[in-house]
Amino acid sequence: MASIAELARDRTDLGDAAIAHLQALVSEWTLLADLGFADLVLWIPTWNSGGFVAAAQVRPTTGPTRLPDDMVGTFLPKGRNAGLDRAASTRWPATDRRPEQPRVPRGDEAFPVILEGTVVAVIERRSSVEARADGALERMYLDAFDALAAMAREGLFPLGEGVALTDSPPRVGDGCFRIDAGGTVTYASPNAQSACHRLGISTEITGANLAATLSRLLQKTGTTNEALVSIAQGRAAGEAEIEYRDAVVTLRGIPLIRNATPDGAVVLLRDVSDIRRREQALLSKDATIREIHHRVKNNLQTVASMLRLQARRSSSDEVRMELQEAVRRVGAIAIVHESLAHEPGASVDFDEVIDRVISMARDLIDGGGTILRVGTVGSLEAERATPLAMSLAELIGNAVEHGLLARVGGAVRITSIRGERLVIHVDDDGPGVADATEGLGLSIVRSLVTGELHGTLTVGQGPAGGTRATIDVPLAS
Repeated sequence: MASIAELARDRTDLGDAAIAHLQALVSEWTLLADLGFADLVLWIPTWNSGGFVAAAQVRPTTGPTRLPDDMVGTFLPKGRNAGLDRAASTRWPATDRRPEQPRVPRGDEAFPVILEGTVVAVIERRSSVEARADGALERMYLDAFDALAAMAREGLFPLGEGVALTDSPPRVGDGCFRIDAGGTVTYASPNAQSACHRLGISTEITGANLAATLSRLLQKTGTTNEALVSIAQGRAAGEAEIEYRDAVVTLRGIPLIRNATPDGAVVLLRDVSDIRRREQALLSKDATIREIHHRVKNNLQTVASMLRLQARRSSSDEVRMELQEAVRRVGAIAIVHESLAHEPGASVDFDEVIDRVISMARDLIDGGGTILRVGTVGSLEAERATPLAMSLAELIGNAVEHGLLARVGGAVRITSIRGERLVIHVDDDGPGVADATEGLGLSIVRSLVTGELHGTLTVGQGPAGGTRATIDVPLAS
């Protein structure tokens, strides 16, 4: 499905400013659809004035849809829809209302969107409100829709960046206040009243000053929130959050303007207490998991220290070598757990893990030589990082042992290539593979790579001599 920008550039003469304004309008117009109990279609005039093309569409959550099919990209020739033609040519809304119910549309309606004196789009409203127009809630919704549609015609809606943002913005059905120009609540929906009760507001909210009521609540907690007060007064658009005891409520304010005069605001409310409680539980769980990783890392380092001590006391060179290899393997696992103890989530920065493994291998070098790393791996899941870290520690240790320790100088090179698969080469410039016999270390690596990572391990002569060991694994688990 084409975007507004693509359709506008392909089919219209609209400039960047007009396209940006329409994108901002569409980002907010779920509010319009819900208040108007209507499907909305944004029609933009084609470059040759031959008609309109549907650039966006939204369905209401407060009522049934009349447009089950997707309209975006549809071309409507001029003369096919009288309402759209009239709104575009006269620059005034094409409405059809009942005299006894002036807020209730009798049929489809059209509202022009004007920017810098030019009609840049027309909003078509296909309403399903007839059966729901008699209650106070419906009347408040419809009145707010008319106000916002008039503001959209004058380029005043949306109102731009708000004074604050939340990660759980309320929608029309979550709860709604209508406040007048003085900040007094003239109507509170049942859900809005319930949200207030959760906050501990037991007095009647209708007829009260919303900003003063919420300010008194904040004073009990010893906090202030200027953004919240501005929104509750209807002076600023934006979002805010208020917390009292165990309840958390988010607010969103949309100031209304009629005939260039402020006319109060619509304030939406949402009780997010359960959401915040779940988020807190997840944070606590995440902290617990990090602490577990930290303790596992400490325990593994203790094991490595004991093995290292035992190796120093051993009189057998063979036993000492085997214990040192065990230290390296345990250390590689500890590095992954240390990374998980410091990073959120279940993934680790594997480039940092490789650097730690290289640092551990450098401790083995006595006669000089270098270990180089090229390329990046990025983030990997913990369950894949652990076997891969162990495998690399083994391969880098072998490269150091056979490529550097046997002589003065030399280099080990680790090259990472990440695409659809992850390929890591470990090259040394030593004498090369002496025979095809596979020792315990390579057997462990092959088992990890094929069994746990579902990849392949190849060992052979490098492109410039020496030995190359290559791990090739898929990125998906």
